[in-house]
Amino acid sequence: MLLIYNLGIQFFGFVLRVLAPFKDKANKLHHGRKETMKAIDSLSLKEKTIWIHCASLGEFEQGRPIMEAIRQKDASQKIVLTFFSPSGYDVQKDYEYADYVFYLPADKPMLVKRFISAINPRKVVFVKYEFWYHYLKILSNLNIEIYSVSSIFRPEHIFFKWYGGFNRNMLTFFTKLYVQDQQSENLLQSINIGNVEVAGDTRFDRVYEISKNAKSYQLVKEFTSDCKVIIGGSSWPAGEKLLINYIHKNPNVKLLLAPHEIHEDHIAQIESQLNVPSIRYTKAEGVDLSEIQVLIVDTMGMLSSMYQYGTIAYIGGGFGSGIHNTIEASTFGLPVLFGPKYKKYQEACDLIELKGAFCINNQSEFDKNVNTLLNDSVVLNSAQDASKDYVTKMRGATQAILSKLLE
Repeated sequence: MLLIYNLGIQFFGFVLRVLAPFKDKANKLHHGRKETMKAIDSLSLKEKTIWIHCASLGEFEQGRPIMEAIRQKDASQKIVLTFFSPSGYDVQKDYEYADYVFYLPADKPMLVKRFISAINPRKVVFVKYEFWYHYLKILSNLNIEIYSVSSIFRPEHIFFKWYGGFNRNMLTFFTKLYVQDQQSENLLQSINIGNVEVAGDTRFDRVYEISKNAKSYQLVKEFTSDCKVIIGGSSWPAGEKLLINYIHKNPNVKLLLAPHEIHEDHIAQIESQLNVPSIRYTKAEGVDLSEIQVLIVDTMGMLSSMYQYGTIAYIGGGFGSGIHNTIEASTFGLPVLFGPKYKKYQEACDLIELKGAFCINNQSEFDKNVNTLLNDSVVLNSAQDASKDYVTKMRGATQAILSKLLE
């Protein structure tokens, strides 16, 4: 099985080189890895570091509370942050709480040894779904403590299949796996992995802090003043159609729309579907927003604080590969709606059970749920309380993990 794994790593590298001239993401990853190796060849850290690895931007949001807590506890501790995906690296390459930010070199023994030697980690954190055989084995052989945080396991994962022995073996290299829920611990114990602790998901700590220190946006405040407001967070076309159809039929409701993709073609496509007054956020300065029904957020990095201005939220992705972050809205006490592709997300399942979230499959269900929430104060208040209380209850994972990392 190791031979197949190694061949897979080699093949991926080959495909990356072939696609690099034609695909921007492949090009960034290919050249980013090369730049990382150049950088570490001139790097020889004598101080021990803590290395945090995140696949992409979503995992970064789970690793972020840990890095910020480390800094608060020990400002002198050096932190190395790595990404697999360009979408994570591009956005966070200048992250202020990391001393060094790199692409993760390919999982080949020679490269792995060079990288580990250069960054000199005393402890390593892999966030959620990161399992790289040679990294884990070499770190373990060097007696460097390895932690998995905010990980979650399901019966369909390869670790629990009869043919998953190679993958199960990787789990034995971890000093401890801090998992999100009891099911994950039970599954791991069923395959004799005992180095497990249920700590929860560090994202809850992150979004709670955002809600307590939310940025204020005067334009959004003016737009939403004394109105019922739906916030469309990280929306995709399927969800945008539902939102736009509803807004067309309900002139007394405003829509704050933050699309997942904000390139010009997509923003223009949204505008072409609207037959009510709308404006882009970047063009709204000095405009009388009282007559505007749709404000399109065509900038990045604002959504997590913008939820404070909403009444309810629709979270995108549920008609595609899976929903985006629901708890960013929940922490402000917003009931959330999303499409049917949510069952891999424990927080979404929990919120539905608590009646702080609602799954919708079509326009009729969307309209019915939104109308009920906006017009029945008892239902709205109950959903708001359930949503906010859930986030508050789920906090604490960061401190549970931090105590071990800073031993």
